This record gives sequence, C-alpha cells and structure tokens, in this order.
Amino acid sequence: MSMNFDTLRRRLLRALPAVVLPALGGFVSQPSRAKDDQATERLRAFVDGVGSGRARFEQTVTAADGASRKASSGHFEFLRPGRFRFDYERPYPQLVVSDGARVWLHDPDLQQASVRRVDDALGASPAALLAGGSLERDFVLAPDPPRDGRDEQLAWVRATPRAEDSGFAWIAVGLRGALPERIEILDRFGQRTMLRFVDFEPDVPVERGRFVFTPPAGTDVVEQ
Repeated sequence: MSMNFDTLRRRLLRALPAVVLPALGGFVSQPSRAKDDQATERLRAFVDGVGSGRARFEQTVTAADGASRKASSGHFEFLRPGRFRFDYERPYPQLVVSDGARVWLHDPDLQQASVRRVDDALGASPAALLAGGSLERDFVLAPDPPRDGRDEQLAWVRATPRAEDSGFAWIAVGLRGALPERIEILDRFGQRTMLRFVDFEPDVPVERGRFVFTPPAGTDVVEQ
C-alpha cells in the first residue's frame, strides 16, 4: 500500500526543520529586548551568509492535547542553494533530501519514496529557510520571548508565514551565540515539533553528491 505525498510531507514539515537556521555574531549579555532584536538580525545574516553546514539533531513531536510524544534523532546537512538532507536514524531510518530542484522522502523499511518539486513541496515552510528562501518575502519576523523552564540564554525569533496555506502557524528559532540550538514549530493541527541541534558546524565542506538520491530497486515511487 503506497504512502501518499501529503503524509510524507507532514513528516518533512515536522523535521525541518529544515528550519534549521540561525544566526551570526557572538552572544552579548544585554537587556532581553536588545538581545532579541539582535537575534532577528542574526537570523537574517545567517540565511544570507552561511552557505553550508551540518549537525546532529534530536526531535520531539507533541500532540495537540499534550498526551502523546514521539522522539527521533539523526543527522542534518545543507548546501546552498536549495540542497539539504535529513537522515533519521532512530527510532527507524528515514530520509528527507533535496537536490535543489526536487525533494525526496524515502522510507526504506516500507520501500516507499515520494518526490516533488522543491517550490511545490516546501513553499513558505521551515525548510524554505534552509533551502534559501527569502525571509522577508515568505515570513514576518519578530522577537519571541524565552521559553519557561528552558535555558534563558537562548535568544528567540519567531517567523510567521505570510501564506495562509503553509501548513504551520509559526516557527521559532532559539539562538545561542552564532549557532542555532533549538527550533520549535507549531503546525495548523496544534501539534508542536521541537528540534535540538548538537555540534552544529557552519560553512564546512559538504559533498554535492550527498544531496543526490536514486531510489533503490524495488522502491514504490510516487511522483507529483
């Protein structure tokens, strides 16, 4: 039985956070308002200026009622313009990868894959930040308050999509110094996704071949 693209796309939106993007400049201890304003500018600078990167990530998805949570983890890479790769390793393998023109979502256990043009698949999504989308065109940026019970040294920026059909309400980026540490996403169903990045390395060499995907023999492919 084939998995439809919308199901796979929802998995993509929960991940990317691709999203995954943050800021330049060191952290300076200042009043919270000034710190948050700086974070907004750092996010802009990162999207404009950082051409590649990689990190480990830990992801938690919480249902709208808060009753159920799902955890996963893996590795993330990107190369501008338009290339990114999320390798989910736990609890089961899954791949989300873009070569700059198309986005592939591959579930090796189910032997299923779906492919779609980048513009059609992502739009003003969290992954659009990673893929090199225009912040000002696609999002409204504003400082966001610290999260209760979490590290107060993180400076937060909220990106609200201008498009009404984006699939999510907002994405918030938590910055520590020059690097992203947390991404929080609220989708249109009230579900929250939190990603924590570990060992983020900006502007490191990343092979272009890492973003090329060829479906293994026997894979059920859905193309839209």
